[in-house]
Amino acid sequence: MHAGDVDYHRHGQGYAAQRRTDPRIAAHVHAALAGARTVINVGAGAGSYEPDDRYVLPVEPSAAMRAQRPPHLAPALNAAAEDLPFDDDSFDAAMATVTVHQWTDVAAGLRQLRRVALGPVVILTFDRDALDLLWLAQYSPEIIAAERRRFPPLDLIAEHIGTTEVHRIPVPIDCVDGFTEAFYARPERFLDPGVRRSQSAWTFVDDADEARAVAHLRRDLESGAWDERHGHLRRQPEFTGSLRLLVGHP
Repeated sequence: MHAGDVDYHRHGQGYAAQRRTDPRIAAHVHAALAGARTVINVGAGAGSYEPDDRYVLPVEPSAAMRAQRPPHLAPALNAAAEDLPFDDDSFDAAMATVTVHQWTDVAAGLRQLRRVALGPVVILTFDRDALDLLWLAQYSPEIIAAERRRFPPLDLIAEHIGTTEVHRIPVPIDCVDGFTEAFYARPERFLDPGVRRSQSAWTFVDDADEARAVAHLRRDLESGAWDERHGHLRRQPEFTGSLRLLVGHP
């Protein structure tokens, strides 16, 4: 079963420990599901952002990610977004969190979500046109370029999920979900290889470019140059960067 553009068998170990559900971001996702009692979670991974107060059927094509699901969550069905084995309108709602950039055919996958959901289709993703709002772009333009190639345009997503609301989601300063913007105020975290391994974008950056970016950041942290330019972020309670929540209505 195809599992996206990253080999999670090689790169996904420890993902669940680094990429945990942040309750403040989860509140936005769960509110968007509205009164749905049955939800399909496509590209479910290790289970981040799945609500625990309604029936959720998770779908995940990567065996490595399915194996990291905690025991209190339902086991995930081995299937891909582009070919969901369910009838039309089988679920009250559908969700997909930080996964659409992994799909082989984004449009086909989104059409499948719209087909099987009677109500809202909820997509948590990143706006590729806003990725360079994070200071990391100054250290690794390669990671921004890689992500821009991977993330689909928001207009493309909206085209296939119905009448769509787009919400800018602020990232809290102590966010526990370890995507890149989660560490806007904690630059030292990027020096940890375990943190970078849980961010799939680094797998698209040449090893030499990654080493150069990390060395540059380490030098600036040690010299105080990073804090001279960005130190105000250490006191900024939220960062509104590229994180977006799209809610499509039939």
